[in-house]
Amino acid sequence: MFFRVKSAGSYQYLQIVHSIRQGEKVRQQVFGTLGRLDELKVSGRLEALMRSGLRHCENFAVIDAYATGETQAVTVQRIGPDLVFGRLWKECGIEEVIQSLLQARRYDFDVERAVYLTVLHRLFASGSDRAAERWREDYLIAGTEALELHHLYRAMAFLGQEIESKGQKTLGSPRCLKDLIEEGLFERRRDLFTEVDLVFFDTTSLYFAGRGGESIGKRGHNKDHRPDLYQMLVGMALDVGGRPICCEMWPGNTADVKTLLPIVKRMRERFRLREITVVADRGMVSQATLEAFEKSDPSGYACVDRRKLILRCLGAVHAGLRAFQSASMQRTQPHSRSRRFGLKSVVI
Repeated sequence: MFFRVKSAGSYQYLQIVHSIRQGEKVRQQVFGTLGRLDELKVSGRLEALMRSGLRHCENFAVIDAYATGETQAVTVQRIGPDLVFGRLWKECGIEEVIQSLLQARRYDFDVERAVYLTVLHRLFASGSDRAAERWREDYLIAGTEALELHHLYRAMAFLGQEIESKGQKTLGSPRCLKDLIEEGLFERRRDLFTEVDLVFFDTTSLYFAGRGGESIGKRGHNKDHRPDLYQMLVGMALDVGGRPICCEMWPGNTADVKTLLPIVKRMRERFRLREITVVADRGMVSQATLEAFEKSDPSGYACVDRRKLILRCLGAVHAGLRAFQSASMQRTQPHSRSRRFGLKSVVI
């Protein structure tokens, strides 16, 4: 049983109808016509009729009572975000890895829950840690009830705390506890046969509002069209399955072309990788970058047209990466002769 609007000329009439089956066909039987729809709305008779029926529907009666101010809500909180991403957080092992790093430390608050809150906030609303504290009030997130703003700040400081580095800094970025979390998550899904042969890499810029970015914030090419603000550069590396491997942060005046070689070198050191095929944006390639790859690896470096390579690259992933790596591709350099290289690292 449902309402149906029946048009007759320039007027519309509201009817109560019921679907019945006659043989193999379904027919609509009209129980009654309530009147012209425009008149029912203006006179308020339709609303009065609906409210009269609410007396026999307990769930709708509660909602109607709240809408009319007859009841007072103590608190209303959403539970969906934590139900979904809380499970993913645990299944990915992020909670376990963070807790393992906290065993030798003594905090007077739950650091893992503070990190989880900021991540969840960025997934749904984005914004600062101060905004995350206000956003938390509308959501039911277990373990975050006692967290305050300074706890979120201290959790971010925990992630960025510098540790004893393995080698030199990468473009001025030292190793920190965030790197240990990434390496711990990578080791969790690593087995005897795990190989990261194909890596997707790209960068973006994040700008600081207010007084932020005193250390890493620099003025540079701003992709958000805000050259007046300090910014930082963020690079993200994904495996062929779309799972994040690591992310790096550099001063905002770092050029994209300077990031590719250091990130490849650092990934090999951190994750003990032998061969990596890098898929990156053409804007990260310079003549110096190509020459550096040729010197470091005799198998060479290839840079081809983006659209053609995407099709070949995706097809090669399904056909087998070994065959793709052994193929030869044409690389065209501006104002220079064309040369052929065995495919090892790819830029699209």
